[in-house]
Amino acid sequence: MPADQRARLKQWLDSGEAQLHPLTFPQRELWETSPVPIEDSANHICCFIEVQGLLTERECRAAIQRVVDRQEVLRLSILPGKERPLQMIRRNCGINFDFLDVASDDAGPDEIEELAAEMFRAPFDLVQGPLYRAADLRRATNHHVLVFAIHHAIADGWSLGVLVQDLFAAYIEVVMGSSEALPPVAQTYSAWGGAERAFWKPEILEQRIEFWRTKLAGPGRMWSPPIALGAPTRWLSAIPAGLTNETRELARRTGVTFFSALFGAFQITFSEWSGFDDLVVGTPVANRTKQTARETMGYYAGIVPLRGHVDRSRVAADYLRAGHQLTVDSFANAIPFVELVHALGEKSEEGYNPLFEVRFALQNHPMPEISLPNLSARLSMRSTGTARFQLGCEITEDDEGLEIAWLFRENLFSRRDIESLDGIFQRVLAGICRSPENRISEVLNQPQ
Repeated sequence: MPADQRARLKQWLDSGEAQLHPLTFPQRELWETSPVPIEDSANHICCFIEVQGLLTERECRAAIQRVVDRQEVLRLSILPGKERPLQMIRRNCGINFDFLDVASDDAGPDEIEELAAEMFRAPFDLVQGPLYRAADLRRATNHHVLVFAIHHAIADGWSLGVLVQDLFAAYIEVVMGSSEALPPVAQTYSAWGGAERAFWKPEILEQRIEFWRTKLAGPGRMWSPPIALGAPTRWLSAIPAGLTNETRELARRTGVTFFSALFGAFQITFSEWSGFDDLVVGTPVANRTKQTARETMGYYAGIVPLRGHVDRSRVAADYLRAGHQLTVDSFANAIPFVELVHALGEKSEEGYNPLFEVRFALQNHPMPEISLPNLSARLSMRSTGTARFQLGCEITEDDEGLEIAWLFRENLFSRRDIESLDGIFQRVLAGICRSPENRISEVLNQPQ
């Protein structure tokens, strides 16, 4: 670190302008267990907010500043520490925002995507901060695309919904001429991290680790490590509304959750497609069970590894019920992923994520759509900053059914491979919904 930067940091700390806090458990996961370097753009969360209505640069800047004032992670940077890095949170911080007028016939969707991709790929200065950047790409007077790139160390998928809500609440106040700041959050991210560290005492961790030693003993690696790291390719598919409704009815009839119905079908699908019957799949959990955490931006999400054994002689409904019970037990024994990895003696290895190589997620965090007189906004994801696996399936509900985002590494799988995987998933899900009393082998052998 340059001498002038060290002097400035010392001045901030001595004056109280900045405070230091330990990393939270989710942040430690990024530094201690991820095969992706912390500086890699695969750790960037990227999103668009498409706005129909009149926005001005001055009002945008003022609104973003109020969100920065409310959400401390937008004033957070990372300092090296003796044992591990530290969070540094500044009391006051300006905004990182650009306003670009792209109102021309040549600025079509592809050009907007490329401009955004440049923002997404650019590295963050973890020490200097801030760990986000924003831009308003104005396509027309009443058509704007707000682009945000945020480092995963300060945000997760849920945070984006919070960002949209705060941003438009602040914008309304600015437009109305109010000088009032947004109300403070009920619990800051650093306070949440402190409460988590106080809760996870060694004796509590040890009580749960024995469960995981039994559940995760045995399975080995599925694939060789990828040649190159970085963000995986994203390919979108969809489950139509009719099959989505049938899946909900299947869950009701078999006494499992919607997640368990989808996840059970995914496990059967993946076993058929890959040839592996013993599967460990990682799934994210929001870690926002308390109301105080739901209006605060930050990286809260945890990971729970779920192990399943696909026995084709079992009745499909029985397999879903057993998988549901295992999921309930696993969530009940969940601990911070970084502590689980260390307790099981796993080591971070280039190209490999510890404990699991496949990720499955049912995205149920709030994604608000803003509709106001003369103004509407819709949030859409480009990357969730979770590229620490070889293959991922992320399912999100929309008005027309379920969107499936397949995330994969092109040096391991081709687009045709993933299209085949998607086709099997659709067929398996429909087959179980139609005949849950059939054996898994019969479901797999049903005609397309």
